[in-house]
Amino acid sequence: MMSGNALRDLNTLPASERKNDSSSKGNFTKTCNGNTIENVQELQKKNPSSVCINGGETVNAAVEVANSEVEYIESENLGDLEDVNTCLEKLLPGLESKDWVLVVETLNNVRRLSIFHREEMHSMLGDLIPLVVKSLKNPRSAVCKTAIMTSADIFSAYNDDLIEFLDPLLVQLLLKSSQDKRFVCEAAERALEVMTTSVFPMSLLPKLQPYLKNRNPRIRAKASMCFSRSVPRLGVEGIQEYGIDKLIQVAASQLSDQLPESREAARTLLLELQTVYEKSNGLSTTIPEQPEMNSWEHFCQSKLSPLSAQAVLRVTNIAREGLVIGS
Repeated sequence: MMSGNALRDLNTLPASERKNDSSSKGNFTKTCNGNTIENVQELQKKNPSSVCINGGETVNAAVEVANSEVEYIESENLGDLEDVNTCLEKLLPGLESKDWVLVVETLNNVRRLSIFHREEMHSMLGDLIPLVVKSLKNPRSAVCKTAIMTSADIFSAYNDDLIEFLDPLLVQLLLKSSQDKRFVCEAAERALEVMTTSVFPMSLLPKLQPYLKNRNPRIRAKASMCFSRSVPRLGVEGIQEYGIDKLIQVAASQLSDQLPESREAARTLLLELQTVYEKSNGLSTTIPEQPEMNSWEHFCQSKLSPLSAQAVLRVTNIAREGLVIGS
């Protein structure tokens, strides 16, 4: 079951997410005379009005930090940490900080720990995930996108160990993948793709299914795409165990959805289910001369309403006829 907070988050997109803020520009790193983020913070404490940056130029520290660009580092380019224990100790305070630059740095350290030291951070997941979710909700694009990239690395590292913490992460990634800010949207889509390849589908599909009926059509579309990608990973036996009748009903309901992404995901899923059904029943994938009681057509008509069965068969018959013509 989804948490109450997850359901509330889906009701509306925050107004802040619809605004274009100054941090929405792409790649960013500014080196302050070789100073790390911690050094910049120390300089700010000593002289809150100004900091010497980039070869002696004196500027207002708060303005410079707000306008500085943050680097979005791909996972394969992240290096290991020098002091793992110290980093682990600073994780939770860093993520709780009101200094967004420190939050970004800490999120990147979470990513490094996920990649290089997953066992050492495993016990902290229960405390860590809510803070990553908090960063996902942050209106500042630099924090939000880094949190999205962090989510992807966490999925890759912990797989099914995340299932009990998945709901709040999932709802935020669906929201971010459905908004207009392109570079945040694309990062969230990539994170959702990582999720569908990392989390076992038998655990993931029940989590996704409620979002297929969400009142926001863009949320439904993203959830449909995740659902369609995840089902084939079950394999023939897994699909039979999960219930091919349940899956065909899900796919049929998405065929008439408002957005083309949902409809295309439903078509892809139906073709996968048809192939699995016919293989498991020893049926030919060519057009049969006489419909049998265990045929795909009879199966659809027995599990769906007449209108839904007609729509499903129209999709699968067109694909089958195209296969026959092309052979």
